[in-house]
Amino acid sequence: VIRELLCGSVRFNDIHRGVARMSRSLLSQRLGELERAGVIERVEAGGHPEYHLTAAGEELRPIVMELGAWGKRWLQHTLTREHLDAGLLMWDLQRRLVTDRLPARRVVIRFHYPDAPKAYQQFWLMLSAHAVDLCVTDPGHEVDLQLTTSVATMVDVWMGDLSFAEATRANRMQLTGPRALRRQFPTWLGLSALAAVPRVQ
Repeated sequence: VIRELLCGSVRFNDIHRGVARMSRSLLSQRLGELERAGVIERVEAGGHPEYHLTAAGEELRPIVMELGAWGKRWLQHTLTREHLDAGLLMWDLQRRLVTDRLPARRVVIRFHYPDAPKAYQQFWLMLSAHAVDLCVTDPGHEVDLQLTTSVATMVDVWMGDLSFAEATRANRMQLTGPRALRRQFPTWLGLSALAAVPRVQ
């Protein structure tokens, strides 16, 4: 929960998307505990409650980041299929996009994960210099780019273990669409905050 708050989520539904395996009732309980501990504060914004880190909560940032870095360095790299969550991956990916490199006009990218459970095989990102939207159902706009890959390969790219170029050369990832957009696409991807942390071999 604290990780989600540190990543910028402030509304209940957005926080829940980042901890999707946690029930909504348990998340509500955890938020209440954090508020009572003085780690977060609940504020009203436009008629909707938001959860913001206090100064005490913000001081947890280097601790959480170091725990994440330790985990990447030392824990087993190979993930089982049950740990590969396409929805969580896409949620993290969309909020790390390099927005100042996005095109002025709208570009729609369809992500296809053939190995994911049926409900999580397709996602759409609608990108522009002014907005980024992640859709789990077809938004009805013409698709400019389609990326087909496995969830594991996208996780490897996201975590910095495999470059986009390496994945495409190995035919682990197929990107189709106009050449100009295909060339720009990798520059839009902001990788995990832990991507630069090397793994212990």
